Amino acid sequence: MGSVESYVKLAERPNTTLSYASAVRHFEVEGRGSLPATSEAIAAYLAQFAESLSTSTLRTRLAGLSSWHRDHGFLDPTKSELVSRVLKGIRAAHNTPQKQARPVEFELLIQVSEWLKSDLDTLAPTDPQYKRIARDNAMLLIGFWRGFRSDELTRLQFEHVTVNDGVGMSCFLPFSKGDRESMGRTFFCPSLSKVCPVTAFQQWQQAIGQTSGPVFRRIDQWGHISAYGMAAGSIVPWLRNLFKTAGVQDPGTYSSHSLRRGFANWAQSSGWELKELMAYVGWSNVNSALRYLELSEDDLSSRFEAGLEVKSTSRRNKLDPERSPSNGTRSGAESPLSAKSNVVSLRKRTPE
Repeated sequence: MGSVESYVKLAERPNTTLSYASAVRHFEVEGRGSLPATSEAIAAYLAQFAESLSTSTLRTRLAGLSSWHRDHGFLDPTKSELVSRVLKGIRAAHNTPQKQARPVEFELLIQVSEWLKSDLDTLAPTDPQYKRIARDNAMLLIGFWRGFRSDELTRLQFEHVTVNDGVGMSCFLPFSKGDRESMGRTFFCPSLSKVCPVTAFQQWQQAIGQTSGPVFRRIDQWGHISAYGMAAGSIVPWLRNLFKTAGVQDPGTYSSHSLRRGFANWAQSSGWELKELMAYVGWSNVNSALRYLELSEDDLSSRFEAGLEVKSTSRRNKLDPERSPSNGTRSGAESPLSAKSNVVSLRKRTPE
């Protein structure tokens, strides 16, 4: 029978626990504060780091300090009027645009996946590099087509993945960021005619011969596969290293949200409704979804020009009723999908 403490720990997300512990440590060490703290001490702490930390980081620090006080039976000083006003003033004085992850373009996804597959075709399954490449291709495609966060991608378990040949695969996660009550959720990913995540998953599973445990595992430089799953924090260096090896320009501009944001923009350009996208990815808040979507300058310009042309055609038709609307349409307008891409030619993999 489990203890009360064990169930309390399970109710707390590991990432949240680490984040809150980091906030408390930063307050005590860097901020030289003492706990329990007063509202004046919290306000002074915010003012001390107002210029060096972003507003979102300060909010995370406050959440950690709030949790510490509540857990230890003290009044929460972070909820005072003074702290709220100081935070509002900091936001007004140091408000800057939120940094967005660079999306992985669909064309880039295809090129990198095809590059990986070409290497797989030349290697024997017993080659240490074969398993690494098979894992990388599966992570890349599942991460993109499912729009997974890094922690969701690394928490996939073989026993929670069900493949229906020719249809798709379902992935069950016992909990996720949007699943506040830890009810668990099943994510479906369809089989595709190209850059298929299901085929990539099956190839990776066959390569390592596992039916249980973490799907994506650490692999050392000698090709030894760990029994433990990759850490969520390792997804950023993994993605950047993969792109660097492939010869992608500026690999350091990609982050753990690049695959998720890339899928969201692909879905938007493919005509998905926002409600459909939110349901598929798992967003319950419209603002969360909109942060992942972008309207390029070329796309915006095309939309304006198209609107201007409709107005001009309508005005000409009123002046000349016999004029055919089809003769007044604008030709040569650049399609949003023809905008210049940052996809580059990939370099040949060199033996490690």
